[in-house]
Amino acid sequence: MSMYAHNLLLVIFHLLLRPHVAMINSMKLIYSLVEMPELPEVETIKNELSACIVGKRFYDVKIYDDRPLRRPSLAEFRLQLIGQRIKKVSRSGKYLLFHLSRNVTFIIHLRMTGALLLNPKNPEKYTRIIFEFNDNSNLVFTDTRRFGTMYLVKNKQDVIGKLGVEPLSDDFTPNALAKLLSRRKASIKAVLLDQTVIAGIGNMYADESLFSAKIHPMRDAGSLSPREINALHKTIRETLTKAIGSKGASISTYKRPSGELGTAHLFFRVAHRGGEPCPRCKATLQRVKIRNRSSYYCPKCQKI
Repeated sequence: MSMYAHNLLLVIFHLLLRPHVAMINSMKLIYSLVEMPELPEVETIKNELSACIVGKRFYDVKIYDDRPLRRPSLAEFRLQLIGQRIKKVSRSGKYLLFHLSRNVTFIIHLRMTGALLLNPKNPEKYTRIIFEFNDNSNLVFTDTRRFGTMYLVKNKQDVIGKLGVEPLSDDFTPNALAKLLSRRKASIKAVLLDQTVIAGIGNMYADESLFSAKIHPMRDAGSLSPREINALHKTIRETLTKAIGSKGASISTYKRPSGELGTAHLFFRVAHRGGEPCPRCKATLQRVKIRNRSSYYCPKCQKI
């Protein structure tokens, strides 16, 4: 049984036996199990949407919940989006960007539980918005927890301008990483999660990258040696590339536009595997909270 399934069973068990006492702790545990789509998941969505919707026009927008709409207003959003043709779909960090024909950009951040589904056969329970295209196809935005956000802007930098370097770009070199980490006192795990430093890395892939580089997640970022920085640079790129090849990780709610699941999580060596034996040395993998997020590591392979 996976650690994710095991923890969910614990939640149910405690709620049944001691519902009032367990409720708060159980909700905290459930929250810790929900993973936001990270770079590989958003890249997969971008790739699969690009093959299906580029060239189409927005014919109608059915909004059942306007909470995701951050800019502009509901009325302006529909007015400005309908009739626009999708020229290109791209990704910046964890943001999806739809480049439209009238020189505006439609930007979506899925946050914790958002999903974009192409022509789903059955109605989705948590459907928030349906985008209908000129060929009668549709794109459905679902979001269980209603944290996802959408923007329709002339200048995309208003939304993504503060993002850090893309870890799969040519700009992300070992020297660039060394400069980003230099003299930082925060833990290396916290720095990797800071989207203004490196864009797109999240909880799961930070854990996997640090494990592969044999670096403890609580090490001061500025304490890494040149050898460790080179190793981390390599493992970050390898980890993300492999995850994209597996279409992302369906740890919790992530779905591809087809409704299918990703398989990257099947190859995780430490993420969400607390209590299991280390695949390298067989020591018991540990879980620790860093910036209110669960981090998984091997105490023997990743010494502080």
